[in-house]
Amino acid sequence: MISIRLPALYVLVFWASLVHAQNNPEGWSPALMATFRQVDATAISADGKFVAYSVATARMSAEGADYLTHIWVASSDGRRNQQFTHGKTSCTAASFSPDGKYLSFLSARGSTRGPQIWLAPMTGGEARQLSNAEQGVTAYAWAPDSRMIAFTALDPVPANGERKDHGRVIDAAPQYAHLYTVAAQQNSFGVHPVARLTGGAFHIAAPFDGAGAFDWAPDGQAIVFAHRENAAVDAWPGTDISTVGIDDQKVQVLVDLPGADFSPRYSRDGKSVAFVSDGGEPRWAAANDIYLVPASGGETTKLSATADQNPQIIGWSENNKHIFFREADGTAQRFFSLPINGEPAVVITHGAGTYTKPSLSAKGDKFALVHETAEILPNVYVTSTQTPSLKKITNLNRDYPNLRMGKTEVISWTAQDGQEIQGLLTYPVYHQIDRSAPLIVLLHDGPNLASTQTYTASGDRYPIQAFAQQGYAVLRPNPRGSTGYGKEYRFANYAGWGMVDADDVLAGVNKVVGMNVAHPDSLCVLGWGYGGYLAAFITTRSRRFRAAAVGAAPSNLVSLAGTTSRPSYLSDYLGGSLWQNFDTYVRHSPVFNVAGARTPTQILHGENDQLVPPGQAFELYHALKNQKVATELILYPAGHTATAPGTIIDIGERTLAWFNHQLGRAPRTGVITLK
Repeated sequence: MISIRLPALYVLVFWASLVHAQNNPEGWSPALMATFRQVDATAISADGKFVAYSVATARMSAEGADYLTHIWVASSDGRRNQQFTHGKTSCTAASFSPDGKYLSFLSARGSTRGPQIWLAPMTGGEARQLSNAEQGVTAYAWAPDSRMIAFTALDPVPANGERKDHGRVIDAAPQYAHLYTVAAQQNSFGVHPVARLTGGAFHIAAPFDGAGAFDWAPDGQAIVFAHRENAAVDAWPGTDISTVGIDDQKVQVLVDLPGADFSPRYSRDGKSVAFVSDGGEPRWAAANDIYLVPASGGETTKLSATADQNPQIIGWSENNKHIFFREADGTAQRFFSLPINGEPAVVITHGAGTYTKPSLSAKGDKFALVHETAEILPNVYVTSTQTPSLKKITNLNRDYPNLRMGKTEVISWTAQDGQEIQGLLTYPVYHQIDRSAPLIVLLHDGPNLASTQTYTASGDRYPIQAFAQQGYAVLRPNPRGSTGYGKEYRFANYAGWGMVDADDVLAGVNKVVGMNVAHPDSLCVLGWGYGGYLAAFITTRSRRFRAAAVGAAPSNLVSLAGTTSRPSYLSDYLGGSLWQNFDTYVRHSPVFNVAGARTPTQILHGENDQLVPPGQAFELYHALKNQKVATELILYPAGHTATAPGTIIDIGERTLAWFNHQLGRAPRTGVITLK
């Protein structure tokens, strides 16, 4: 059965589910968990006295369900906390002016040109629009003297006079993002003057178009930036670093090592630039180190390798002797301090949970961050960088239902070859020690990502506590290929998709069955992206699972090689292009191994997915149908991530219904139970 959800029906289903969940919370459910408010990026003021942060809330509109994001501001002493932006249009990417007088943000309010920079006085008053970029602003940063803001924006679309019903030539007119400045104050004509700093056939962006593409010199006379050949994601291996003068707009190459060099950050004295580089070996799984280069140019110096070799620079210490970075550490995310004298990094944030979304004060003496654990709600905290001690300054989701949760713990097991593997095990809400439960094996995307100790009752495609409420145990393994366990571990499934990592997963299932937590005859498996691929591949190798749910998954790597928007990903992981290594593509494709598969499989996919086109879902669907395997295919009006509130509710509810049906279980209901 193929089902396509229409947007109008989406709205009605989402609204009904949301209202019922809020008014009648009988336990954790996908609809209830979609009401969870997500905290996004933090921004700490220069003096460290205030922290701005973004909060995303699910909402309804005439067009459908989405998230409305607004900015809040809290004082670092925890005494003040209030919403700063309002309205029907989202506001994101908050940043304080260095002099503390203004708070800037990005918003598309009143604009058809995409997000623009807005400026609001900290003392109160209406926000005013600074930029008017034709394609919207992609990133921005304040000058040290607060007089102007640098931003990146795509070049205007060239007018070619073609009719809309005529064909277009792919890649014929590439667009580039370039640097501009806009004055924070109006001139005598009542406008904010804009100046263009860069131009030409290069694209300014972080390797994967995230934050951190450029940084101001402390004296405000130059900007250092990362750039690549074009905007295509596959162009990231050629990323280099250059500087541009503010007055003369002169561009000078600073770092052009082989491979990808990115995330440049000036030291506080302006003498050095720290950056991340793969050392000339660009791989999608990432094996990166932090380097230094004199700000005026010269020889680069590689600092001590980090434990996972996948650092994300936060900034420099107050004395310019350390570089702060964030990195995965097993099932945790932590902050570290890396000495520039070559000594190894040391951990700053200890204990359970994840530490994410950092911002660093101008002096480098305070962090703002978000901390959460599997059972503790995410909130914003501040801490000293020298003597870390978390101070909670928000109380987000204070009105979220106080329901009993299934306990989550970190477990480990030994693979067949002796490798230790870790994962997270969540027990059923009403777990009985002397009785085993049905098990859901939830596989993470990537493969170079990981399941971490994040809050398990937040809204997500796969609602862990809703599964636990229904009596399921949930195992989230981090098989080889996952990040957080070092370079060799992360690279261990190269040319081995669905093999060594699948064996690690099955060994984890044996562990949980041996603990008498999981019943061996009631096993289910699911995942999204690579997790969906691994779920599909495992069910072609094993008949242990009673049901599977496969989301946005590659199923035929041969056809995917020529249709994905990211072809270099496959050729990197599989040891060469399709025509160079055809047998490998076949060997690791679920549809070429489907003979004999018997696991009932639900397939979910976004019909606008360009990374894994929906044809992949149809290939698996028809292959299973031809094998007389119970299957259904659900298409969503979404891209690859499929994270709209209505979508995640529907995915969670359908997945639960599929597993319950295949296991012959009735949906479980219960009453509100305090933790």
